[in-house]
Amino acid sequence: MAFYDLNKEQRKLLTDKIGKELLSDLYSGKNSYIINYFADDDTYIRKTAYLAFGKIYKDKNDRRPEIIKQLELLSANDDAKVRQTVINAAGEIGLIDFEKAEPFMERGLFDKHHSVRNAVIGSIKKMGEKNSVPVLAFAKRFLHHEDAEVRREICHGIELFGRTHPEDILPLLKELQHEKTARVRNTIIHVIGQISYKKGCLETVIENLSTWENGALIKEAIDEIIDVHERYENFSTYSKEQAITYIEKNLIR
Repeated sequence: MAFYDLNKEQRKLLTDKIGKELLSDLYSGKNSYIINYFADDDTYIRKTAYLAFGKIYKDKNDRRPEIIKQLELLSANDDAKVRQTVINAAGEIGLIDFEKAEPFMERGLFDKHHSVRNAVIGSIKKMGEKNSVPVLAFAKRFLHHEDAEVRREICHGIELFGRTHPEDILPLLKELQHEKTARVRNTIIHVIGQISYKKGCLETVIENLSTWENGALIKEAIDEIIDVHERYENFSTYSKEQAITYIEKNLIR
């Protein structure tokens, strides 16, 4: 039975059970429970498992070396679901201890399976919100990587932090303003749009874009910003019309 086929009380009982069984493995040095939950077909079972790993890491200092040991072992597992869950567990650890999470993120960037690489993006997003300094330093290391997919993943990963701190993200995107690969370029434009609509962000975005040289990309970014303000009108500081007026008045070409 899937996680969300259970009622609230049953889900709580299952969550407690998963946490206890994972902890049992971490004390015994075995990993039968860990593999079982990390490989589960149900996304929410796997999520419960990686959240439990993060909680154990935070609460049980004596289990931290064993947690890292198990994640290192499972990061080479043949099952992409296991490797994906390893990355998500490392992402939970990186909220408080990025140094330990970083090797998993770096390995995951180059994983052969898209679900694992997507887990890196998601993990960078959540770690960047809580632990931005080392996460941004990590992002800068791969910003100009020769693999376009890695560049795309990094741009996408820093998006969420950019919604609250666009001034820290825009200089990184600016470095890639002459990107030739369409998939990366489209991600840059997407991220600019996503960091433009919260309070105080449009002003920062437009001020920064005014210093860019690539007029064609700026135009595409402006179109995306306007579209975002229309799509997210219930969450945006400006209406679409107000955003257009602000851009026309303040964008320096």
